[in-house]
Amino acid sequence: MSNILSISPTEVIHYLKMSCQIPNVIEGIATRKIIADTASKEGITVEEDELQQEGDRLRFAKKLVKATDTWAWLKTHHLSIDEFEELVHHTVLSKKVAHHLFTDKVEAIFYPNQLDFVKAVTYEVVFDDYDLALELFYALEENELTFPEIAREYIPNPELRRACGYQGVRRRKDFRPEIASSVFAATPPQVLKPIMTPKGIYLIWVEEIIQPELNEQLREQIVTDLFNGWLKQQIKQRSITTSFDSNVENQVSPDLVMQG
Repeated sequence: MSNILSISPTEVIHYLKMSCQIPNVIEGIATRKIIADTASKEGITVEEDELQQEGDRLRFAKKLVKATDTWAWLKTHHLSIDEFEELVHHTVLSKKVAHHLFTDKVEAIFYPNQLDFVKAVTYEVVFDDYDLALELFYALEENELTFPEIAREYIPNPELRRACGYQGVRRRKDFRPEIASSVFAATPPQVLKPIMTPKGIYLIWVEEIIQPELNEQLREQIVTDLFNGWLKQQIKQRSITTSFDSNVENQVSPDLVMQG
């Protein structure tokens, strides 16, 4: 029996179809085409030094310190040198198109919507029993317990329990609406009275509210958000056809697709 397992491009495509990944692949290809078309229309090009800088940044991000590391990474991802350069070229082009379209719109987005960019550092424990959550809230108010003690007792997930329910640094849009209103009205450090949601009863410790500053990092984030939203809109507005769009209705049993 041979130790070599041969896989053809046709089998790769078939697997993508069977695992229902084709829509994501098609959207990715459409996105690349839209970016390339826009760059061509706007006269946006990529310079050699920009390719070099992005290539170096990518290797650093992937921890490809040695040439052998880079070759191994390329082999793992089935990429040739030319394809690696194409990947880097697309990354640079995408960033340049994004900045060309949206850099001058950042301040108009940020200043009228500063509340949307405020961030909160929170910890949370989710309960099924409101009375229990309320009892623990009052125990916290009376300094009979600490939030980490509650987290260690009532969070079932080991990793989250070790982090005492830490949820990271999040913006208003990252919270459920009924939770966001309470979190961003808090005066940290503060434990909020239990909040009832369809997902459970939330006991939340607000450690910090971070006011937004329009620095380079936030500018880049706003440009990226605007660009991603624009790309999604572009895809919605376009009719995308592929060779997969043959008459599917004639290829499957009506009983199969109509069950349920």
